[in-house]
Amino acid sequence: MGLFGTDGVRGRANHGDMTAEMALRLGAAAGRYFRREGTGLAAHRVVIGKDTRQSGYMLENALTAGLTSTGMNVLLLGPVPTPAVGLLARSMRADLGVMISASHNPADDNGIKFFGPDGFKLSDEAEAEIERMVAEGVAPADAPNIGRAKRIDDGRGRYVEYAKTTIPAGMSLEGLKVVIDCANGAAYRAAPDVLVELGATVVAVGVSPNGRNINLDCGSTATATCAEAVVAHGADVGISLDGDADRVMILDADGRVADGDQLMALFASRWSAEDRLNGDTLVATVMSNLGLERFLRDKGLHLHRTRVGDRHVVEAMRQGGFNLGGEQSGHIVMTDYSTTGDGLIAGLQFLAEMVRTGKPAADLMHSFDPVPQRLENVRYEAGARPLEAVPVKAAISDAEARLEGKGRLLIRASGTEPLIRVMAESEDPALLDNVVDGVADAVRAAV
Repeated sequence: MGLFGTDGVRGRANHGDMTAEMALRLGAAAGRYFRREGTGLAAHRVVIGKDTRQSGYMLENALTAGLTSTGMNVLLLGPVPTPAVGLLARSMRADLGVMISASHNPADDNGIKFFGPDGFKLSDEAEAEIERMVAEGVAPADAPNIGRAKRIDDGRGRYVEYAKTTIPAGMSLEGLKVVIDCANGAAYRAAPDVLVELGATVVAVGVSPNGRNINLDCGSTATATCAEAVVAHGADVGISLDGDADRVMILDADGRVADGDQLMALFASRWSAEDRLNGDTLVATVMSNLGLERFLRDKGLHLHRTRVGDRHVVEAMRQGGFNLGGEQSGHIVMTDYSTTGDGLIAGLQFLAEMVRTGKPAADLMHSFDPVPQRLENVRYEAGARPLEAVPVKAAISDAEARLEGKGRLLIRASGTEPLIRVMAESEDPALLDNVVDGVADAVRAAV
């Protein structure tokens, strides 16, 4: 069926697989998969969080129906960041956690992410089994064993209190003026609360969600809004989150942006100096810049690359016993603190480094000079297979031959949107543009 992509099930709301009917079936399948046999009804528990999309109400109700039909008791958290669901699934001893969000996607999209009882996203094997159960159907619980649902009022507060503990005890952010852009998304209340309670002077933008404006000209994929606010208010630093707050971009006082690669370089270097970087290794994806790899190598550190998706990063971290990883896009995974990417906690670690060193953001957010990199996205209609077209394969082969010894090429289909991503790196700008344009044009012709 191909339900699951790189980060759960995702698509345009009320179309394809992102309907109330499918959410109900997914809820029933996940409930049956995670329900522990031989325990009383009260022991079966699932927490559900969501971002601020209008379609979240529809999917929340459908998931609740499916889950309760298999005997799960549902605890509804309301709008909370994705990492809060992982945290609360574990701390509330739930059988699973569910986040309803399409992350950085536009408001018309939505998605469903599952977390196991350990707070980590599901393995490929678990997703495949749930997918099989969706296709075959599951037996509902007997009438006396149908689950209940109730709202949990303090879910956001629990996350806020935990997030504050991730910076050194006794450290205050007093004296720092921080712009926080919450992308009109899931962290629109939690993130400003954390910063205010830690003593920062806070300018909050993207905190007026209406169900239709999540990620709209704001957040980590549209940092101009945050940059304008930083400059206008004379702030020391900007923190720009995405719709479900598992990604972050950091901005200096002039509005310049540091992506996930630069943040990972800073944290890896610092943690290594403190002898707390497990295995002297950072885990990142194939999208991370070659400059990051060279920076780490010069410091005697290792870069372990994975497929795209923070779930794959976390899997590699757990298998290798590593504690720092992430993506260029701004997912920063610190398993000392969280089971998944957490934009707010990564932002707090950056602020803590500013306080510890007394340095401005500009001095901390540029650890290496990136190798020139260009990413071109080509949209296609669902069901099309442009990468299988002979002219596209020929264009890719030609580009790889031209870049050999001079850079690298990465072509992949997005796991969250109907896009072919064409990325290349080279210190020869003309060659870089030529190979990216050549492959992207071939893909466009094929679709």
